[in-house]
Amino acid sequence: RAVMDGKQVAVLVPTTILAEQHYQTFSRRFRDFPVRVEVLNRFKSIAEQKKIVEETKNQKIDMVVGTHRLLQKDVEFKDLGLVIIDEEQRFGVSHKEKLKKMRTLVDVLTLSATPIPRTLHLSLVGIRDLSIINTPPEDRVSIKTYVLEFDEDAIKVAIEKELLRQGQVFFVHDRVRSIYSIARLVQRLVPQAVVGVVHGQMKPADIEKTMTKFVRQECDVLVCTTIIGSGLDIPTANTIIINRAEKFGLAQLYQIRGRVGRSSREAFAYLLLPKGAMLSREAMKRLQVIKELSEPGSGFRIAYNDLEIRGGGNLLGMSQSGHISAVGYELYTELMEKTIRDIKGEKTDEEELLPEIQMGISAFIPENYVQDVHQRLTLYKRISLAVNDEEINLVESEMRDCYGEMPSSADNLLRVIRIRNFLKPLKGKKMGYDGKNFYIFFRDNSPVDPEKIISLYRKKIKGLRFTPDYKLFFPAPSLSEKEILHQADLLLKMLAQ
Repeated sequence: RAVMDGKQVAVLVPTTILAEQHYQTFSRRFRDFPVRVEVLNRFKSIAEQKKIVEETKNQKIDMVVGTHRLLQKDVEFKDLGLVIIDEEQRFGVSHKEKLKKMRTLVDVLTLSATPIPRTLHLSLVGIRDLSIINTPPEDRVSIKTYVLEFDEDAIKVAIEKELLRQGQVFFVHDRVRSIYSIARLVQRLVPQAVVGVVHGQMKPADIEKTMTKFVRQECDVLVCTTIIGSGLDIPTANTIIINRAEKFGLAQLYQIRGRVGRSSREAFAYLLLPKGAMLSREAMKRLQVIKELSEPGSGFRIAYNDLEIRGGGNLLGMSQSGHISAVGYELYTELMEKTIRDIKGEKTDEEELLPEIQMGISAFIPENYVQDVHQRLTLYKRISLAVNDEEINLVESEMRDCYGEMPSSADNLLRVIRIRNFLKPLKGKKMGYDGKNFYIFFRDNSPVDPEKIISLYRKKIKGLRFTPDYKLFFPAPSLSEKEILHQADLLLKMLAQ
């Protein structure tokens, strides 16, 4: 659409191999259209690069796929309209801002299975639009993930098992210095396999040659660094062995593992640890999470965990993480959303604002009543979202049906939510009991009539006070839990009348 409207498109990717693969895909798909696609990476000679840069400047090229080479000073677009950033988590903020500066009015589409905290945060607070694809392609199955110590027999069995079903294997070893000794080990363990090696320090022609052999299934096992960790789509490769898995980050492990399982075949991932290694608590946690989150589309959950751990960074600066631990993510997002709405001049919908209730009583679901933590969290969520007595009654009947007679603390929780819902149409901000007085703070647009309250004071309640800033106090010393809730109900019913 951008090209047909006379604009140019830049597709930014992190690795030369991925750039080459995207170029092949785009060229094939735009073959029947008047769209000229080129690729700019280190596989091209200096003369070829110079020619592509010149033709991009003159808008003879509609679409350029490239690595960081696209960000260099000599690359200029005549009329850039759309920037697509694939594997967004592999780029720094400065890289992305540089592309946007090429043209102030440019549409940016970022793609990532595990977005960096800053980008995810910008989306969650409404500064950027976010679209999530949770449905995997048809017939796609989850990747079986195993964590085990480095064992030659296990490696041999895993590779042979894949070769028996005419598949291919990735062996990730992120140390160029010892990669060839690992390749020799693999060749010794599985003599019948054709073993290839790829790493970033090889000549571009050698990388291209080895990768082409692997894609054409002329090579069975590819011993490689994390150069293959970005977006490669090789459906016949369905086993991946990752050596020294404890050295990788969570999102990195998820991305690398995602190179397999790209067809209807079941895929296997083996995370190898050094024998007898003492792992840090963080490394153990990472490996546990990656083992549990094996379903397609788990990347968003991994990225959200990352955001909660690291923070969302500066919205207007270059920092990619930090600034959340002080207040907690939910409150931070709430404050940010309110500020954004204020800047945009949007009115806050007061219907959404729920009153705060502080009665000083036990109101919770005990662990010995609902033992499963996930079920408890689900019930808490349903109770907090209940907006009327009908919904609360439904949750209550389900709880009694599934877990038996309700303890007093759970019953108190439901009654507190009923009080909250009763107070909401009265435009109450807060209601509580401090052991001596009940108090209700109203919004200044509350439908409660001050004259009505004064008449209540004269007739029924001694010591009642109503201040000019819409705060109501009335004495009720030393009440039990049941009496507190009962008196709160009565008071709200009187105010509603």
